[in-house]
Amino acid sequence: MPVLNSSGMYYPLTKMNFVVSVDGISGSAAFSEVTGVDASVDVIEFRQGNAGSLAPVKIPGLVKHGNITLRMGYTRSQDFKTWIQACVSERRNENIRHNVVIELIDIVTTDQSPQSVTEGVDSTLTWILKDAWVCKYSGPDLNASASEVAIESVEIAYEELVIPN
Repeated sequence: MPVLNSSGMYYPLTKMNFVVSVDGISGSAAFSEVTGVDASVDVIEFRQGNAGSLAPVKIPGLVKHGNITLRMGYTRSQDFKTWIQACVSERRNENIRHNVVIELIDIVTTDQSPQSVTEGVDSTLTWILKDAWVCKYSGPDLNASASEVAIESVEIAYEELVIPN
């Protein structure tokens, strides 16, 4: 929910406050970046032989989804890492598909204490990735002369994008 300022104008939501959770995976991992949430519809063009116009008719075709990329620093959630390992392992004998929920949350301060306004579903922007699984894992670049955070990257494929709000 956008924040109303003193002049009666709404501030837009910032994209720095978000939560990523995976159904069936306990614990949480902190992600610094989520990219690639998209969906596209193929356009099918055709023209009937007896059509009076030379322009083709356009109809919607297959819906396609790109993969998302999650970038994260070190996480203590072993369940999340176990899921990653199960997905990229050569021996996948368990169900590795889970729903992934990405929520953009708005943090407001009232009485000097931060509060999340995610109590109601309508107050949050949410993207649900159905039947998602890890299709690529990239470990951090290791360089002893640099003082950077070790960032791991996980690419996730999914079958359906649901935007409930």
